[in-house]
Amino acid sequence: MSAPSNARVLPVTILGSEPLAPGFMRTSLACPDLACQIQPGQFFNISVPGDARELLRIPMSYVGADPSQGTVEIAFRIVGNGTRRLAGLPTGTRTDLIGPLGHGWRYPEGMRRALIVGGGSGVAPVMALAGRLARMDVEFHVVQGARTSREVIYENEIRALGAARFEVTTDDGSRGTKGFPTAVVGGLVASECYDQVYACGPQPMMRGIAELCRKAGVPCMVSLETGMGCGFGACATCAIDTVNGKRGVCVDGPVFDAEEVIW
Repeated sequence: MSAPSNARVLPVTILGSEPLAPGFMRTSLACPDLACQIQPGQFFNISVPGDARELLRIPMSYVGADPSQGTVEIAFRIVGNGTRRLAGLPTGTRTDLIGPLGHGWRYPEGMRRALIVGGGSGVAPVMALAGRLARMDVEFHVVQGARTSREVIYENEIRALGAARFEVTTDDGSRGTKGFPTAVVGGLVASECYDQVYACGPQPMMRGIAELCRKAGVPCMVSLETGMGCGFGACATCAIDTVNGKRGVCVDGPVFDAEEVIW
């Protein structure tokens, strides 16, 4: 049975939103309690006002938090009514969220070099990770996958954090290597000495990266994205199959060792 969550309902105020790329938004939130507690890889469920028919909160990963200012930044793709409303909330809107939720990324003792792979909106959950590795003086390389060159996000921020290598793949070949991140990850894990690989993105991408890492003998962690009804283990809608039985992504994850997941 999953351990109970220690998440709480917290008040939050929208500080502002702006376009990040076509179909992507970045939003700044004022939530001091969350900013002081949330760890890279964790998430929260936010209530989006504006449609009484939609009762469920929206799960959101975070890009970064500033405890001194009490702020949290999120980035998301607009994919439906909920995220469309969230993108349109005016500055000063007050709502609430449940968080922090889940278990985040882990850092093996003695880690010196890591590979971070983010695909699509999966780049957002690895941004806070990159910042943490930078503060730990761990060398990190980044592979970002996007549909087109216009959807490559947070490149300047990633480079500013000190990424020793930054590779881009695009589905249409408009920038970098044409194809998915797996097109370059295989070569990297075979030629570079990584102590850990971290991945977040579409499930087929993560499954492919997990297999490449298994063959190369490199440990891999993945952050899974599934439908989450409650966020704290009550509804069981996000249960997945693992080698250790059923696990709830919201409480046992969203970060799992790749070899634990039954793909």
